[in-house]
Amino acid sequence: MKQLLFFFLRVIGWTRRVSLKLSGRTEAGIHSQRIVSGKAWEEFCDRLKLAGNSLKYPGAPQDPFQQAEGVRYLTRLTRAGLEAFVEYSDPAFPVLRRMVHETVKMGADNPDNYYFNAQISGKYEYRVTGRRNTVHYLGFFTQNGNYGTTGGLAPCGQLEHTGLKVRPDGTFEIILSKTPKGENWLKIEEETGLFMVRQTFFNRMLEVPAEIRIENLDGRTAPDPVTPQMVDSGLQTAAMFVGGASLLFARWAQGMQRHTNLLPQFDPKVSNDAGGDPNIIYYHSHWKLGDDESLEITVTPPDCDSWNFQLNNYWMESLDYRYFTVCINKASAKYEADGSVKIVVAHRNPGVANWIDTCGHREGTMCWRWYRLKPGAVAIEPKTFVNH
Repeated sequence: MKQLLFFFLRVIGWTRRVSLKLSGRTEAGIHSQRIVSGKAWEEFCDRLKLAGNSLKYPGAPQDPFQQAEGVRYLTRLTRAGLEAFVEYSDPAFPVLRRMVHETVKMGADNPDNYYFNAQISGKYEYRVTGRRNTVHYLGFFTQNGNYGTTGGLAPCGQLEHTGLKVRPDGTFEIILSKTPKGENWLKIEEETGLFMVRQTFFNRMLEVPAEIRIENLDGRTAPDPVTPQMVDSGLQTAAMFVGGASLLFARWAQGMQRHTNLLPQFDPKVSNDAGGDPNIIYYHSHWKLGDDESLEITVTPPDCDSWNFQLNNYWMESLDYRYFTVCINKASAKYEADGSVKIVVAHRNPGVANWIDTCGHREGTMCWRWYRLKPGAVAIEPKTFVNH
């Protein structure tokens, strides 16, 4: 399916080029005209306005508090889209940056993760250098497509810290190319558009994330001047990103209401197509609690590298983990004598060891993850119970 999609996209691109040639116009000329006339900016603003429809998607809460969070969510996506596709969009000079962080959130962003993204292209080869430091998990991934383009994100290459060759001083080097090169190699393809780094903490306060840098290997030392095409295309992609991401996760949240306060396994194909880690088993759902209700979650964790649970608002933004206890993981949880774990989601601390704060919310989404099951281990669906 992925190859078929990109084939049709190439056909569309070829048809457009032929049409331009027959009409005597050029891509550069069209973008210049759109910039000078103001059409590029006007369409960007119009598409942002349309993105607001995701806040009115069927099932979305319409109370002032949650709608205010939804509007803030769209502003955060807009900020992220402009930085990614206008400010740092040049794949010839990629910049590793945190597209998702404490104040830009989407798709059940993981509070235990430290995300890096960079725009890249299959036209180039890249060198990634860095220092491992002490973060629990470090993984490098390439994705075909991009957050703001048709076709979503499809996995391409993967290199985890268990396979990473690190020098005695803690430094490493990775080559991104279409054919194997160097002692650490990460595959890219013609359609590759995104380089992602996932770092997962056991303890965010104590562990040090890896230091990482990426560079293009084609020998150029400075980027080309900005062009109308770069800005026009960047605005179009940023607007597609805001509208596409908000609509995608609005659909997810609506679907999760079919199993409110339960934690069934999420379709791995759907999560992978949205850029999820294929080595993680996800349990996404919707939660809703009355003033005097709490949600109790119990499970005996299987043998795995790690696990975590987190609470989100309805728009699938993690709640504010800077100030509140909204997530828990394998290292921070307190276990029962039999090895099981019990987590309680409640508006007020009921005096239990593993309390998750709703932060004033009465509903939202939630996510449980099993990271990299050990051989022979079986994924287990956490059991839930609503206490009245």
